[in-house]
Amino acid sequence: QVQLVESGGGLVQAGVSLGLSCVASGRTFSRRTMGWFRRAPGKEREFVGAISWSAGSTYYADAVKGRFTISRDNARNTVYLQMNSLKPEDTAVYYCAAGWVAGATKSHEYDRWGQGTQVTVSS
Repeated sequence: QVQLVESGGGLVQAGVSLGLSCVASGRTFSRRTMGWFRRAPGKEREFVGAISWSAGSTYYADAVKGRFTISRDNARNTVYLQMNSLKPEDTAVYYCAAGWVAGATKSHEYDRWGQGTQVTVSS
């Protein structure tokens, strides 16, 4: 089993950068596709990005492409989300998730979820 704990959220101004971390417990992390999702107030949860088990492939939603970067350190059982040039519309609860499907971009393709961390971007 994989348990996920996100950290790094906070209140920031538009234009700045913020990094999130997600630490996983369990033995399967290094073989898992890891994804980041977010849920803004009043909206459905949406895909942000994902990284393959080897970190050889990354995938991003159009809304964050070029601003957000996902990376992972399998030795530390940790996946990261570096967010640059933050915008007020990036305000959401951010979740990391673990799955088995390569290139997964849909929520149902992930079977383990963290509790989420709040990111608020003020204008």
